[in-house]
Amino acid sequence: MRIQLYLKAPRPGSVKTRLAKDLGDTEACRIYRLLVTHQLRAIPADSELELHFAPADAGAELAAWLGEDRTLLPQCEGDLGDRLANGIRRAFARGAGAVCVIGADCPRLGEKHFQQAEALLDGGHDAVFGPTRDGGYYLLAMRTFLPELFREIPWSTGQTLEASVNAAEKAKRKVAFLEILDDVDVLSDWQRTSSQIS
Repeated sequence: MRIQLYLKAPRPGSVKTRLAKDLGDTEACRIYRLLVTHQLRAIPADSELELHFAPADAGAELAAWLGEDRTLLPQCEGDLGDRLANGIRRAFARGAGAVCVIGADCPRLGEKHFQQAEALLDGGHDAVFGPTRDGGYYLLAMRTFLPELFREIPWSTGQTLEASVNAAEKAKRKVAFLEILDDVDVLSDWQRTSSQIS
């Protein structure tokens, strides 16, 4: 399974902006860096990993931070749906057997979740969601490109998961779910999850 981690260049003022309202841009950026490096350590070592970054001019910056040996791919323009759809479609075009997309702000997302997602896909499900407590999702895995999951979705809202699942079911896709986890968007999220960061 190919894992795609979607991330931004760690620039103060452009990452974890809701967290920054309480902690300031510099501290929010420091926390974002911690979240990303923590997430990278939790990805299975034998995974095909792609890092999809924004903005498109940040390739050298990301390579210097995360390593020259990483597969770094710039995200396209557009909303989150456009960027996810483009990255996933291109991965299948390059021969991926299954694709799993994640962000970098769910501290408890670990190896077992990727294994569970892959097992559910192997068991005949078309899409696997890892729901977050705030109505979004921390993981989406699929075995073929499902364009309906990225059209007319209210991204970064409490309705993101519900709308995505409704779109999948309307298209007669078989959907499965992992456990509900917390992601880090605001100060209370960080206070609740910071002890999980290694």
